[in-house]
Amino acid sequence: MKKLIFLIVLIVSFTSCKQQEVDLIVTNANIYTVNTNFSKAQAFAIKNGKFLAVGTTQEITENYTAKEIVDAQGQTIVPGLIDAHCHFYGLGLQQQRVNLEGTKSFDEVIQQISKFQDEKNVSYITGRGWDQNDWEVKEFPTKKKLDKLFPRTPIAIRRVDGHALLVNDAALQYSGLSETNFPKDISGGEFITKNGRLTGVLIDAAMRYIKIPPSTRKESILGLLDAQKINFSYGLTTVDDAGISQPTIELIDSLQNTGDLKIRIYAMVSATQQNLDYYTKKGIIKTDRLNVRSFKVYGDGALGSRGAAMKKPYSDREGHFGALIYSPKRYQEIAKQIAASAYQMNTHAIGDSANYWVLNVYKEALKNESDRRWRIEHAQIVDHQDFDLFKNVIPSIQPTHATSDMYWAEDRVGSERIKGGYAYKKLLDIYGKVALGTDYPVEQVNPFLTFYAAVVRKDIKGYPANGYQMENALSREETLKGMTIWAAYANFEEHEKGSIEAGKFADFAILSQDIMQVSGEKIPETTATSTYVNGEKVH
Repeated sequence: MKKLIFLIVLIVSFTSCKQQEVDLIVTNANIYTVNTNFSKAQAFAIKNGKFLAVGTTQEITENYTAKEIVDAQGQTIVPGLIDAHCHFYGLGLQQQRVNLEGTKSFDEVIQQISKFQDEKNVSYITGRGWDQNDWEVKEFPTKKKLDKLFPRTPIAIRRVDGHALLVNDAALQYSGLSETNFPKDISGGEFITKNGRLTGVLIDAAMRYIKIPPSTRKESILGLLDAQKINFSYGLTTVDDAGISQPTIELIDSLQNTGDLKIRIYAMVSATQQNLDYYTKKGIIKTDRLNVRSFKVYGDGALGSRGAAMKKPYSDREGHFGALIYSPKRYQEIAKQIAASAYQMNTHAIGDSANYWVLNVYKEALKNESDRRWRIEHAQIVDHQDFDLFKNVIPSIQPTHATSDMYWAEDRVGSERIKGGYAYKKLLDIYGKVALGTDYPVEQVNPFLTFYAAVVRKDIKGYPANGYQMENALSREETLKGMTIWAAYANFEEHEKGSIEAGKFADFAILSQDIMQVSGEKIPETTATSTYVNGEKVH
């Protein structure tokens, strides 16, 4: 009898010794691992902020024990989502400014500004989000009403895409300009005039002439924390901030070191000459939460404001081609300097001319190096004969641009050129991967709208009935990869995130429904019920 009791105790002791103590176990889940085989799992164990093991519920519970065990009760889990192109800091600052998104007329813009000023009473009004293409009269506004209502308060409000700015007379005066006193000939932009006088709308490079007081440190910190909260609420755990300055990067690093900013950020440094010189000399900056190894360059403007550089004139504006932001020679100089470093070059290119020029600059600078992972951001309108130039360049694309622009994009470029527009499947076939983002706050933060636009190619109104240019829709698997592992690859981070695998950061989101199985029209209803970073619940 004593021998039997001893044997039982020995077996129990041996069994308990087999179970490894971990920090968190998640069981009974519907897990899309997004590993090489795109396999599924039921459970995982997390220790020290990383996935330790992934498998069935039985395998994990037999081999691991934890003080915290989450029973997912069949809910869907995906890797922490990555927004491969957004303006995280800009979104945060926008929370401190007037929000003009969704306004349906210029009168509504005026109402929003007046309401904001009544509440905030600021000395200089800034904001973003108006879009004349959403108005009944689809023409650029003028500053006339702003001058009348706000004669002494400077106002500078950006169009939704950030490539046009409306200012009043007070803002012109603050900047040392006037209706008749302004640069008459600039490269890469335009001062819109009527009868020789400024209307108040400035395009691309012209916007640089408007002086706007810098944000205070307090505003910047509040903005970053607000943006983090918004992103976590959508299951986003990594964001690629497309175009930020050295002081902002250093503030982000500081807040991450104190533990206040937990979100992971892939920083694209604004490619000023000062920044190019500083960061190429300093080299890559890499922590678990911050990765500084790329530059954001602007190739041209936006299609909506007709600033995108086209090979032939716009179909709805005779003799107008848009423009490159810099001289052709300047792009070659920038590319040469970046190519001589370990940094990545990520260039905004919308029009077919901008895409053609930048892709050829890349080809010359890289001399067919195969793994530099330079990126074209947006790649919206591409000439049919230029798609092959993407064989060595990552397309970083934003699916909701297609469903936002589809109402007027063909008017801009005509029925033939639009066939090379928003061609996400074709770009995927050429390079083999696509990195997906939102470009928020140009579009909404919601990544499930990205998923919907990529797969279904409709807007949330269900338009068009059969989807927009469905030959370029992505499959659900391709789309989830573009929002996770392929986005991580575009950031040189595929070995540390982007899939639920042992050894990778324990970043994941629990979803309200199975985004891979629900009917297409239900995809936008998806929410992130919980978000985890390093195994810590952050939403």
